[in-house]
Amino acid sequence: MSHARGQAFLEELPRLPHRLPFSPGLLAELFALTGEASLSSLEDIGNTMAQDQGLTARVLALANSAYYGLQAEVATAGRAVAVLGLNEVRTLVLTVGVAAMARDHVPAKLLDLGAYWRHQAVTAQAARLLAGRLGLDADALYTAGMLHDLGKLLTAMHRPGDWNAIRAIQTGVLPWHEAEDAYWGIDHAIVGAMTLSSWNLPLAITDPVSWHHAPGLALESKAEAEVLALADTLAHAVDTTGAPTGLDLAAGLDKLGLDPEEITGEMAAAVAAPGLDQLLRRLAV
Repeated sequence: MSHARGQAFLEELPRLPHRLPFSPGLLAELFALTGEASLSSLEDIGNTMAQDQGLTARVLALANSAYYGLQAEVATAGRAVAVLGLNEVRTLVLTVGVAAMARDHVPAKLLDLGAYWRHQAVTAQAARLLAGRLGLDADALYTAGMLHDLGKLLTAMHRPGDWNAIRAIQTGVLPWHEAEDAYWGIDHAIVGAMTLSSWNLPLAITDPVSWHHAPGLALESKAEAEVLALADTLAHAVDTTGAPTGLDLAAGLDKLGLDPEEITGEMAAAVAAPGLDQLLRRLAV
């Protein structure tokens, strides 16, 4: 229908403003400091985050939510890293940044941000659960889950007219990514992954995001993309927050040697835990 518009959007993505509430350079520095090969101290990491006091305050607010179940409140970025771990704090920084970007630049009439973040969080939980059962990198897949629909935010932000045209095709029945493909020959997975790559995030995160609606086409991270695709479907199954993904959840879990009833039950219990709602409330402010 408008495939030329889709290709033009992809070509323009690198030139569009990031609109993160902090410099992408800060994000790259933080990932470098918290990488597996890094010898940086907690003080180094804390000092890097402290370059942006607003960011640090929001990260600490999320870290101290009931979602993480900490026994005592953390008051500094370095302490948050010590208690939660490097990967968790990196995910919090990314989530805080994207949440602020969405609040400031995505009109509520285009996208229900409460429902959006709920689905991201439940998908992240599902990805962590499945990755842990399969011996994959649960932390990277949790982060990928929190960011897997970033392309939807970017489309609503930069191309509201196209967003509405896609919504008119989707009508709540067709999987959203199929409506996108029908409209302009691309989907939000590639839009999000290209942007995450421009923020210098590692392939362990960007590749599953890129292929979470077509895991069979992934070259570098096929298993991880398959897990993220199933996590997305599982999130919709236990917490109705959007249109179906088009995948058969039971068949997908069976293929991986996982019991669909057991996995679904465990995820339903996780979604019902009170900490999730508090996390989402704090993301909204």
